[in-house]
Amino acid sequence: MKINKLLIANRGEIARRILRAAREMGIRTVAVYSDADATAPHALEADEAVRLGPAPVGESYLRGDAILEAARATGADAIHPGYGFLAENAAFARQVTQAGLIFVGPPAEAIAAMGDKAAARRLMQAAGVPVVPGYQGPDDDVSLRRAADALGYPVLIKAAAGGGGKGMRVVQRPEDLAEAAAAARREAAHAFGDARLVLEKYIPQARHIEVQILADAHGQVLHLYERECSVQRRYQKIIEETPSPLLDDALRARITQAAVVAARAVGYVNAGTVEFIVDPRDGSFYFLEMNTRLQVEHPITEAVLGLDLVQWQLRVAMGERLPWQQTDLQPRGHAIEARVYAEDPATGFLPSTGRLLAVHEPLMPGVRVDSGVRAGQEVTAYYDPLLAKVIAWAETRAAALARLQAALEATTYLGVVTNVPFLLDVLAHPDFRAGQYHTRWVDEVMMPWQPADEPLPRAVVSALALAKAMAADPTPHPAVAPSAPAGPWFRLRGQFP
Repeated sequence: MKINKLLIANRGEIARRILRAAREMGIRTVAVYSDADATAPHALEADEAVRLGPAPVGESYLRGDAILEAARATGADAIHPGYGFLAENAAFARQVTQAGLIFVGPPAEAIAAMGDKAAARRLMQAAGVPVVPGYQGPDDDVSLRRAADALGYPVLIKAAAGGGGKGMRVVQRPEDLAEAAAAARREAAHAFGDARLVLEKYIPQARHIEVQILADAHGQVLHLYERECSVQRRYQKIIEETPSPLLDDALRARITQAAVVAARAVGYVNAGTVEFIVDPRDGSFYFLEMNTRLQVEHPITEAVLGLDLVQWQLRVAMGERLPWQQTDLQPRGHAIEARVYAEDPATGFLPSTGRLLAVHEPLMPGVRVDSGVRAGQEVTAYYDPLLAKVIAWAETRAAALARLQAALEATTYLGVVTNVPFLLDVLAHPDFRAGQYHTRWVDEVMMPWQPADEPLPRAVVSALALAKAMAADPTPHPAVAPSAPAGPWFRLRGQFP
């Protein structure tokens, strides 16, 4: 089952990440791209690239039929879906294998089992994995009201068919339930094509802990320790770290073992993540969901373990055995990741669009940047506004935090509003530095937020002149690094003339 040519059915930083791993293994690559991404880095860097069209630009990467046709046309023998889009689509995984291709991910049966939140809860309960008290029955308003009254408020409404914060609402009072359920149904139907809802008891000030799983087709299931993902905006993670500041050795052992049990229960193969909610008041933890794919935050696990998870995804897909026992995997140091988005935290994290006039990403010891963009590229409203991930590793949490702050201060995407100033304020907050945060912390402590007013340093004046000159020239430009130290010029908000 050797992979000679790999098609990457995704875009942005994850497509470039997979390209890099495949290149190091001597595997040829095929990119796919929408009309909006014709000159995007992932389309330019692959050995071959295939246009996904004609189709509405926002739906191009969801077209499984077009992706399979691209694989046939280029002679690819495997497809890696990245994350999002088709990564958790069981029907697509089946189509890939039925076409005689290797699907770089878990079996379709595992994707289907974990993709339905209600079915996943039942499966985990049968396996002995603790689940949040909840309800998964008829989801009409009357049934939901009865279930919520029995659970006790606050409750959490969730989409039965998906994750990532879509179709999710916290309901504090009975009189708000019907309106919240209607909004959740609309969002779930739009995001997943499935409007079904489930209810869970809402745990205040919960911590979001996930466990990386890696399993081969020969029965070996390993955990790669935990990641703390509690710093979130609108249920979307923005900062992740490992190890978690919350867990002691005893709780870490319990939660990682529960993740292995969950993976075995579903017959899991390849890389995946088991997510838990932890109640910091008593250390109790509950199964949240299983993401049957690579996670955005996988680099911090790679940093502390020295592994390339994408390469091991490919090796497992080719039938290789994992060469370790659990005791062979011992993490070292601390790693923190910050997600850089084209969005404005001062306006409720509204996405920002525009042409990237200049890009400057840090290059320094202990820092890794997984980026999906380049100077001259248009940031559109069609796709997730993630521009890059900045990852810092060091021997201690304090040193990793200092490295990440320095790296973000040297990060610039000129032409769109980014969340970099907000990320720096999060990292500097005493709560975060003490490891005392939770899934609602951003909303309760950091919002509303406004950037600090600062005088314009000389670097900013130079940048403005550069931006004006580049805006007058419609041709794409290569990445431009500032001639002066970046300093605080990344804090500038908005477009430039």
